[in-house]
Amino acid sequence: MAAGPVTERNQDATIYVGNLDEKVSETLLWELFLQAGPVVNVHMPKDRITQAHQGYGFIEFLGEDDADYAIKIMNMIKLYGKPIRVNKASAHNKNLDVGANVFIGNLDPEVDEKQLYDTFSAFGVILQTPKIMRDPETGQSKGFAFINFASFDASDAAMEAMNGQFLCNRTINVSYAFKKDSKGERHGSAAERLLAAQNPLVQSDRPHQLFADAPPTFTDMLPVMERIPPSMPQMPPPPMGGMLPPPPTMFPPPPPPGFPGGFPNMRPGLPPPPPGFAPPPPPGDFISFSS
Repeated sequence: MAAGPVTERNQDATIYVGNLDEKVSETLLWELFLQAGPVVNVHMPKDRITQAHQGYGFIEFLGEDDADYAIKIMNMIKLYGKPIRVNKASAHNKNLDVGANVFIGNLDPEVDEKQLYDTFSAFGVILQTPKIMRDPETGQSKGFAFINFASFDASDAAMEAMNGQFLCNRTINVSYAFKKDSKGERHGSAAERLLAAQNPLVQSDRPHQLFADAPPTFTDMLPVMERIPPSMPQMPPPPMGGMLPPPPTMFPPPPPPGFPGGFPNMRPGLPPPPPGFAPPPPPGDFISFSS
């Protein structure tokens, strides 16, 4: 939630809040951190599919002193039983910044930061609000922007999917941005990727992957009943009309040792008579008692 139009965030007055419970909302963070000073903006990156936040957020205060005070009094307090981590957003982003910085060119003047975030956050975590370069006097877009992803997997996917696509009736160009103070060298080098793979913070801040990295196999595409292994018998479908099926036919156990064929007149399922007693009559016969 923001107090006004989306502009470039004041990083010196912005704090990072991590280890947030899923029940924490932007409104709750706003009301909580308002106790430390005037809040300008609260932003919790959300998953594009589930709309659930990623467990962290950014809070921008009116001044840097307010942000420093919030860090002192709010760090490690518990929200819904979980201690939250509070520190300067610039320090957290510096640790997470692996160099997955993307340049977006030929932007339509109507495209704003929110639209860029909503479009590109589908590919992975974005560390900070997309930066659209604007004229300092008029505020008009210069037609290009930068997005800083938390991983090269996200930036690679964004480039592959969005380069040459239309955004507000313009074909945008998506590529790795040039490094600052470098002679034509772009981000995304092998050295940056190696360092990113060795950064433990990058792995801990990655969101849950909603889609499998590998294409589905033939077994995955089968219906659930067809995936049951042969060792597990399948239950028959319920009969029409809600009637229960008849119980399965019970077969008598084999005769005990010493009785190869059992008693000829013994009915199925009955135990053999004790020694000295005659076997029971066959089915259908009646025993007559004479007076």
